Amino acid sequence: MGDNASQESATRLNLSWHGRTDVGRFRKNNEDAFLALTFDAREVRYLGKDGSATMDGDDFIFAVSDGMGGAKAGEFASKIAVDKITDLLPKTFSLAAMGIDRGCSQTLGELFSRIHREMVTMGIHYEECRGMGATLSLCWFTPDKMHFAHVGDSRIYYLPMDGEFKQLTHDHTHVGHLLRQGKISEFEAKTRPDRNILNQALGGNIQKLDPQIASVDYLPGDRFVLCTDGVTDGISSQRIHALVDSPPANLSELNSAERIIKDAKDESGRDNLTAVTVRIGET
Repeated sequence: MGDNASQESATRLNLSWHGRTDVGRFRKNNEDAFLALTFDAREVRYLGKDGSATMDGDDFIFAVSDGMGGAKAGEFASKIAVDKITDLLPKTFSLAAMGIDRGCSQTLGELFSRIHREMVTMGIHYEECRGMGATLSLCWFTPDKMHFAHVGDSRIYYLPMDGEFKQLTHDHTHVGHLLRQGKISEFEAKTRPDRNILNQALGGNIQKLDPQIASVDYLPGDRFVLCTDGVTDGISSQRIHALVDSPPANLSELNSAERIIKDAKDESGRDNLTAVTVRIGET
């Protein structure tokens, strides 16, 4: 036990991250948003778009959101989605200190439900917010696991140091369902006219919210990518993997989030684009 304890104390994990959002080539306003923060029982601290930090008792949150709605409602919706995250998560530390263990999954489920209810309520009381909705894909890094919650068609990818590159989240669309069943190809999914119709989102006209919530273990060297559908409209999952692992020479001087955004914007740029990349390291 002593050897294990000394080995554990000698291995200190750290996170490094990059986040970027871009209006794209044709839109006038950016309805995407991303979030990077760290928190404990006492406070929430917002992080910059680039950074690195040791995981010494704090947890980390990274999220992307794509808003929907008329006029400025979509822009407002994605901001609500990421801002409301700060209202609930620090309270879990206080509950744990009192011996009340709610668990990450239950906390994330409650968080998504609260954001959903607030958006629906605002849509009822304010005409300019009617139909307002948003996707939300969130990663919660604790010292031993990454817990995630997701609704909509933004995505979370997992790139293990040793293992298979995979998409952790399901696209909450009919087209996404057909793709998972193998009935259509990824190319067909990207070109179908109904590809952006969501059957799950925060707010909007969704009656019953059913977010995807799960956890994965991670090791030093593992990477994660969060992105909105403006990215995946332009480039494939395989291309995202290549841009993180082995970028072409013309993009090699950019960080991983910048590479993804630039490549997707050059290929399409029809929608707003947002990407957040996270790498697990050792100190």
